[in-house]
Amino acid sequence: MNVLDSVLKWFGEDGFLLLDEVTSVRDWEGWLVRNHELLKGRLRLIVSSSRKSLVLPSRPLRGGILSFELFPLSFSEFLSFKAVVVEKTVAGKGGVERAFAEYLKFGGFPEVVLAVDETDKVSILNSYFKDVVGLDVAEASGTEPVLAGSFGKYVLQTTYFSASKCLDFFKSVGHRIGKEKILQLEKYSEYGYSFFFSTIFFRVAKDRAQYPCKAYACDTGFYYALTGRVDLSRLYECAAFLGLRRRMSGRKGLYYWKNKAGLEVDLVVSEGIGVEAVYQVACDLSGGKNGGQGKTRFGGVWVGTQAGKNVYFDG
Repeated sequence: MNVLDSVLKWFGEDGFLLLDEVTSVRDWEGWLVRNHELLKGRLRLIVSSSRKSLVLPSRPLRGGILSFELFPLSFSEFLSFKAVVVEKTVAGKGGVERAFAEYLKFGGFPEVVLAVDETDKVSILNSYFKDVVGLDVAEASGTEPVLAGSFGKYVLQTTYFSASKCLDFFKSVGHRIGKEKILQLEKYSEYGYSFFFSTIFFRVAKDRAQYPCKAYACDTGFYYALTGRVDLSRLYECAAFLGLRRRMSGRKGLYYWKNKAGLEVDLVVSEGIGVEAVYQVACDLSGGKNGGQGKTRFGGVWVGTQAGKNVYFDG
């Protein structure tokens, strides 16, 4: 309270007070509630955290907190940051396509977007990954930073994630770790907005646990920064997932669908037990692995590029 008193003496009691990562402090919920009541109508308290405890508030905060999720820049925000003017001319379309390629490769963190040198972009992304996964997730899950970092790199390079396969990976490289610890890393990496894990769509929730999850990084830039590769199929799907995730309300879920024959739909948006929309994402619609064979009769919206042009059509 002494620190808050000093702040109020210097700046006064009117306006906004931003408290960053206050969730790391003991009894922060009670402190926040008490001071909110004390300063109600005068000082608005804004709390930011990289952990999901604000989205899922504890009892003292229920009914008294309005939460917002902040993500790296969307593509439209990226264009604004880069001052790219969207024009319908050939040159204008070319500028947007080049910007989209950069967005997929280096992602949407503002500091990365504004960096000019590509080496600087990669260095910043590596630093973010180390801080968020190697330190924040490690601290929250009680795991050694080296193990948490290895977990993050494994998730980045696997399309389908399961704790059992991850455990096999750790054993193969000589790390001693239990399945329970891997489940904790999965939980806290999602709570810390490092990764998102999409389960298979079943109307009965218990059936989903029998299948692996699809894993997505919180920003597409991590894939290139950590692996040195540009996998367009993976980047397109991740960008589409994040785009949908930004727009989702709390009642909706985001899944994938796959049948016994191996036909798959990348993204299924559901509300309750009903399906609201399905999306198939492709970087090449001419056929092959990411093209023609994906045209199932499941319906939905298809997004991709063909012959250098953006293509959008109903499936």
